[in-house]
Amino acid sequence: MAFIELPILGIDISKAKFDVALLVYGKVKKSRVFENNLVGFKALSLWLVKQDITHLQACMEATGTYGDELATYLYDQGFEVSVVNPAQIKSFSGAQLNRAKTDKADAKLIAQFCASMHPTAWMPPPMHVRELQALVQRLSALLQMERQEQNRFGTAAPVIQPSIKAVLATIKVEIKAVERMIRDHIDRHPDLKDQSNLLDSIPGIGIATISRLLAFVGDVHRFNDAKALAAFVGLNPTVHQSGSSVRGKSRLSKKGNATIRKALYMPAVVARRYNPTIKAFAQRLKKAGKSNMLIIGAVMRKLLHIIYGVLKSGKPFDANYAVKNA
Repeated sequence: MAFIELPILGIDISKAKFDVALLVYGKVKKSRVFENNLVGFKALSLWLVKQDITHLQACMEATGTYGDELATYLYDQGFEVSVVNPAQIKSFSGAQLNRAKTDKADAKLIAQFCASMHPTAWMPPPMHVRELQALVQRLSALLQMERQEQNRFGTAAPVIQPSIKAVLATIKVEIKAVERMIRDHIDRHPDLKDQSNLLDSIPGIGIATISRLLAFVGDVHRFNDAKALAAFVGLNPTVHQSGSSVRGKSRLSKKGNATIRKALYMPAVVARRYNPTIKAFAQRLKKAGKSNMLIIGAVMRKLLHIIYGVLKSGKPFDANYAVKNA
């Protein structure tokens, strides 16, 4: 009963801001919008003090990197935090016949979900995993900067091309340095190194993908099965239908960790050609008349199932076993 009476903070988060709905005794007491940065986090703390809130359960969707800092901040403030799969919120919304679709309404819905479903408490990953996340995010930012400068060079006036070349040279040096830091960081931590070796046994999975998986998947044992991991990443298929007879095409939900989805795209393309299990799977789909994009999505999901199996079992990829059980 004490759990139910605990104030609940529903949080709908995006890249630049987050909406909150404060639920007290089952009713929304207040709603606010804050910047998604440290200034906004501190403003949220002050706002909660003004509401006489010292203990609460905060609940938000797992949206990749957008909510990580806020979830960690609230955890460090001593609040209970739950980070749930967006598919759960969507299912709950359908059960409530909720048709409103605004950030404010979503924050209220998440708070109501938390009050009704009592999701498990979340804990931030260990510090060495958080450090790996920071390194991986820095590498992604550098690669994006490199692409931007390369695009500028293609249309730049001759007078500024030397400047762009100088910036590109600096960025390339930093990319190599961060890539080396990521490899060294993984090698220094036995748990990361062991998992890296397991993932490296899967054809099509390279160090770039491995580092992202280690940074953002976390302990696979927290997922009941491979389907739960696929839902976390947003690779679970959804079917759109109207009434009982009009049925739309199956598609990926894309409600989950976008960083991992992006990291799996190129490995899926490579695995489709060189991983015997994936290759046979993709050929069956092609013979069934499936589109290329649908096949790639299915291959990404299949690859994630293999990743889950390897990490969960602690055994390297076995092509012969995988083919027999495909």
